Amino acid sequence: MPPYGPPTQRDSWFAPLSIDLLVKVLKTSFFHPFIAWIIPLCFRAQNMHWDAPPMLVSIAWASIISLSWIAMAINNRIAFGLPREVDLSEEVIVITGGASGLGLLIAEVYGMRGATVAVLDVAEMENGEARGVTYYKCDVTDKDQVARVAAEIERDLGTPTILINNAAIVIGKPLLELSFTEVEKSLSTNLLSHFYTLKTFLPAMARSEGGGTVVTVSSVIGTVGAARLADYAAAKAGVSALHRSLAAELRASHPNIRTVLVTPGQLSTPLFHGVRTPSRFLAPVVEPVDVAKEVIAAIDSGRSAAIAMPLYARWIDWYSVLPVGLQTIARRLAGVDTAMKTFVGRAGSKEKEAKRGGKEGVLIQGF
Repeated sequence: MPPYGPPTQRDSWFAPLSIDLLVKVLKTSFFHPFIAWIIPLCFRAQNMHWDAPPMLVSIAWASIISLSWIAMAINNRIAFGLPREVDLSEEVIVITGGASGLGLLIAEVYGMRGATVAVLDVAEMENGEARGVTYYKCDVTDKDQVARVAAEIERDLGTPTILINNAAIVIGKPLLELSFTEVEKSLSTNLLSHFYTLKTFLPAMARSEGGGTVVTVSSVIGTVGAARLADYAAAKAGVSALHRSLAAELRASHPNIRTVLVTPGQLSTPLFHGVRTPSRFLAPVVEPVDVAKEVIAAIDSGRSAAIAMPLYARWIDWYSVLPVGLQTIARRLAGVDTAMKTFVGRAGSKEKEAKRGGKEGVLIQGF
């Protein structure tokens, strides 16, 4: 089985086509200022007069696109402020749930680029040792273990400057079938662990002149909820609220610390093994490498950011504005409350692998 989840099944040649791909193509062509201004220049090269209707329309379009891009830049500047200076040779990156999936991918990229990376997880790293990455066995739901490992990281690697809260588990049961132990485990891993790591690692960042970056991995499920994900949705809603509140506090008290909120849709990782998206065109499964690229770009630039993938995740907050009747219709069309019926999960996929001669299945933290 591939290291970051099962291969994406493609029923036909057009299966990779999605609304996200179309938007990406349009954004780099028809809706890009450079391309937009080429059109009137081409008309002028054909000796078309400036007052000709095609010339006026193309200039108006290019002006609108250019003003839109300028407005987006101003919006980001107001929302996130100026970036901090990032020097990877001086950064110490802590990633929770980094032994597999998205966390492992980010860890390996930064390790190969010369950064100092510490991975915290209850399971061994899927790929064994990775260059530049130091593994620490740690259950992030235990604040005493987090404090102990933080002291070891400080001693071995230096003061952490980047914290990526990525640890997560999915149980995938209806609320009436969840035991109290499972509820506590889910909320501890998906929500309380963020408080523990932030309380442990943030003080050192606050004291550092160079500041730091906090990355929070949440989910669109925290906004819309879903059947068989009551515990997970509640935790992710809390994580998003925690991040926004923390960002507001840090802007006032420690403006040299940047915050990045990641809100993906369904990721192609073992965490959601078996879940099938009802529409690959409107709601494509997100590949970890695509999310990792956005997260790494935000960290490298030293800026705060709000990352949401795929396209619908960027507009998911508008769902709450819809009348409740339309919300019900949208849920049925999207299949959000039936998608978990085929859920196998990381433990289930490991068990299947064990039956084929692999190792015994276990539930591991991390996307």
